[in-house]
Amino acid sequence: MDTEKFCEGPCPIARALDRVGDAWSMMILRDAGYGSTRFDQFRTSLGIAPNILTRRLAALTADGLLEKRRYSERPPRDEYVLTAKGRDFLPILGAIGAWGARHHGEGGTTRAVDAATGAPVEAVVVDRATGRPLGTFPTRLVLPDQAPTG
Repeated sequence: MDTEKFCEGPCPIARALDRVGDAWSMMILRDAGYGSTRFDQFRTSLGIAPNILTRRLAALTADGLLEKRRYSERPPRDEYVLTAKGRDFLPILGAIGAWGARHHGEGGTTRAVDAATGAPVEAVVVDRATGRPLGTFPTRLVLPDQAPTG
């Protein structure tokens, strides 16, 4: 499959997957969303090899999802914090998690809860204009130079 063709084309899904489509990147963003910021925290939580983690953190930083900040000069140590772009991805991870729990949750899965109340969080993706959940009504793709018609 010629992924470069799709990643440079008009499809926003292909463009997004080019940046965050591998499992390690999504798991790093998940952990960052739950408060991890330091290399060792990501490495311990994920069990990821240091060279892979270094590459993924560099790519997520280059793509503007994480910001690298120095927290110690001696020895030099950096932390990685979500940017606004990275925080915008957290609801997507919530939706993926909800789908995974619903369709692959045998044996039990972790779940998101409201940190203040402990109430379960159920991720749902809705159309902003109508409030209807996506997947409950037909949609179609419209190319950038086409006018949407009803």
